[in-house]
Amino acid sequence: MSSRLVICRANGKECSVIVDTVVVGPFAANCYIVGSEATREGMIIDPGADAARIIETINRQGLDIKYIVVTHGHVDHLGALKEVREATGAEVCIHVDDSRFIREKPATTVFGDRYPSLSPPDNLLRGGDAIDVGDLHFLVLHTPGHSRGGICLLGHGVVFSGDTLFNYGIGRTDFPGGSHSQLINSIHTKLMILPDSTIVYPGHGPKTTIGTERRANPFVHGF
Repeated sequence: MSSRLVICRANGKECSVIVDTVVVGPFAANCYIVGSEATREGMIIDPGADAARIIETINRQGLDIKYIVVTHGHVDHLGALKEVREATGAEVCIHVDDSRFIREKPATTVFGDRYPSLSPPDNLLRGGDAIDVGDLHFLVLHTPGHSRGGICLLGHGVVFSGDTLFNYGIGRTDFPGGSHSQLINSIHTKLMILPDSTIVYPGHGPKTTIGTERRANPFVHGF
């Protein structure tokens, strides 16, 4: 599934944002390839599995990948990180509080499978940081609750919400480092303050909008 979003920027100019969605792995995680149509620079969000499909999508779009951003440290969002990193030479970015999930020695996950052996991340993110890709600019929102270092990326009328917010749902909070109250607070203070028209690209499932979730998501209805 692929879409192009033409967004008016503050200076009155328009830019075209490429958003390609690749659904990967047994947990059907969404990997996003995001790029600037003008500069052909891009980033990958959450390479959870199926590295060959992700790389094929990058090549089809003709993008020069600058960053690989991991919204949180669970294996269904970083399982293909090693192969994709090697293929692109891109810098790996993850919030400092989830950086422990990217480690040189493999480990067993809460799902019973294994984290791959990985080199340390290149960039440790914090809330308020910026990720610039060509003429595209995204703000890092720290949204803990599903994990301690969960993040969302906001820019150009869209938000990539990881496992913080789904279409009519929210992320699980029963894993180590999870907190239901913290997740709800993150959603209310970081996401529900956004315009209703903001398009939400979640870590699993179909895209939605902030307005739709404000009106109909049973976990956040009315905020």
